[in-house]
Amino acid sequence: MSKLIDAEIKQSTLVRATPEMVYDALTTAKGLDAWFTVGSEVDARPGGSITFRWKDWGPDKYTTTSRGPVLEAKRPERFVFQWYADDPSYATTIEIDFEAVEEGTIVRLREYGYHDTPSGRAALLECAAGWGEALTLMKYYVEHGIVY
Repeated sequence: MSKLIDAEIKQSTLVRATPEMVYDALTTAKGLDAWFTVGSEVDARPGGSITFRWKDWGPDKYTTTSRGPVLEAKRPERFVFQWYADDPSYATTIEIDFEAVEEGTIVRLREYGYHDTPSGRAALLECAAGWGEALTLMKYYVEHGIVY
């Protein structure tokens, strides 16, 4: 087994909306499909599962599916799941915390558990940029109703 990369992805953003609105945009199939995916499935409870589906996404027409178990789901405070980002033999963990502040909600995302392999390092870099883009798209959706 490969050792893990001693680095993690961290992204955060302020969304001018309630924690419940932001939580639902990131943890429900309806919310995800409005701004990010097509035909996703979410059973948002510990022991449930999450399936992301992208079809012809972005300029390169990216089409793929990624899935994994839901580990924690405490609306509207915290959502934790795993997925298989680069290799089906291991999963990374994504923790999303929602903090209510006067201006709205601060979303803090952390992903870790990438293997120290060429494909693991490439996936870490791709997902670091991807999560930044995803949180920005979600912010525009929740604040302004801009959909995919």
